[in-house]
Amino acid sequence: MHYEITHATTYEYSYPVSLSHHALRLHPRGLAWQHCVDHRVHIDPVPSMRRAHEDYHGNHVLFVTMEVEHRQLTFKSVSVVEVTHPMLPEPRETPSWESVRDFCRGHQSGATLEASEFLFDSPLLQSKALHAQYALGSFKPGRPIFEAVLDLTRRIHSEFVFDPAATTVATPLDEVFKHKRGVCQDFAHVQIACIRSLGLPARYVSGYLETDPPPGRARMVGSDASHAWLSFYCPGIGWIGVDPTNNVVPTSRHVTVAWGRDFSDVSPVRGVVLGGGKHTLRVAVDVISREVPAPTA
Repeated sequence: MHYEITHATTYEYSYPVSLSHHALRLHPRGLAWQHCVDHRVHIDPVPSMRRAHEDYHGNHVLFVTMEVEHRQLTFKSVSVVEVTHPMLPEPRETPSWESVRDFCRGHQSGATLEASEFLFDSPLLQSKALHAQYALGSFKPGRPIFEAVLDLTRRIHSEFVFDPAATTVATPLDEVFKHKRGVCQDFAHVQIACIRSLGLPARYVSGYLETDPPPGRARMVGSDASHAWLSFYCPGIGWIGVDPTNNVVPTSRHVTVAWGRDFSDVSPVRGVVLGGGKHTLRVAVDVISREVPAPTA
C-alpha cells in the first residue's frame, strides 16, 4: 500500500512565547517492509534552527528552535510511505516462551544484546507481580511464545475498554490496570509490562493505522490519530508486532514511526517554552491509502 500521511499539531498560547525548543519524532522509519518515499515538516513560525539526527533507538528526530515571539505554533508533517505485508512465522512453530526467556538471559551479544535492553523497567513502566500473574493466564508452560502473546493480546482487547476520557498521557499504569480502561497507548503499556514481567523483551511502537469510516458515512478529514502498539523479541526471527487495541498483528495497514522503551521515548512532539502561559493543543491526522501501481513489463 501507498500512504499519504498528514500530521498537524497546533499550540495556541494565552501569552506570547519568546523562545521554544522542540524535538519532533514524525519521520516514518525505514524497515524491510516499509519505505519512506518522502517526508517534509512545515513549521510556522519559521524556526531559527533545525537539525536532524537519530536518537539512541535509531528513530529520526528533528530538533527545532523558535526565537521569534509567537502565540501560535504549528508543526505539519507530510509523509509518503510504501508498506508491504511483513513476513510472519506460524505462531505454533515459534519456540516456547521459557526457552526465549532463558536464551535472552544467557546470550548477551548481537541482536539479543540489543533486545535485552527492553527487559527492564522504564520511566513509565514498572513491572510488578500482578502483571506476571495476569500474563501467566496466557503463558502456559511450554506454550510457543507467539501463540502466548497472541492470546494475551486477545485478552487485553476483550477485557479492557477503549475510553478516551478515562486517561491522559500522565495516567499511571497502575490506574489503567486497575480500571481496565484507556486508549492504545495504555493498552500497549499494559501488555509490555506483562511480557517484561516474565523476563521477555518488549518495546513500545508508535505510528499510524489506516482506519475506515463507519458504514454509509464519508471519511472525515483530520479524524485519524497517532496509534501505538508493541513488539516482542523472538531469537532467530526478530521483533514481532501485536496490536492489543484492535486484536491484530500489524500488517500493511500499520505505519511505523518510532520505537522505544515506552511512550516517553517516542512522543511525536516534545518541547520546552519560555512564556506562553496556558496553552491549548489541536492535533489532526489524515492517513490516505492508495494501492501501489503494479510494475510494468
